[in-house]
Amino acid sequence: MLFHACVPAAEFGSPWPKGVPVQIHAMEADEYFVNDGDLDAARRLVETVENAQLHLYPGSQHLFADASFPSYDKHAATLLKQRVLSFLKSIKVTAPE
Repeated sequence: MLFHACVPAAEFGSPWPKGVPVQIHAMEADEYFVNDGDLDAARRLVETVENAQLHLYPGSQHLFADASFPSYDKHAATLLKQRVLSFLKSIKVTAPE
């Protein structure tokens, strides 16, 4: 789960791990997400990683899902929570061989 930000997986020294799903959540006009390259990195992940999802919410707030910030957006945060819970329920975990 990536909230409010996304960097290229290569920043961690390797590509995104095979078989590991990812979900990215941000507001479509968040200046940090759009202008700092996060949106481009998120789109690349979605294009190259199986089971990758990008969810863009209407608005421009950066930390919209944190109720302790003035940027909190209750509607977007509620939708984010629903999507995360659904995503987690859909993941099939297998034990390593």
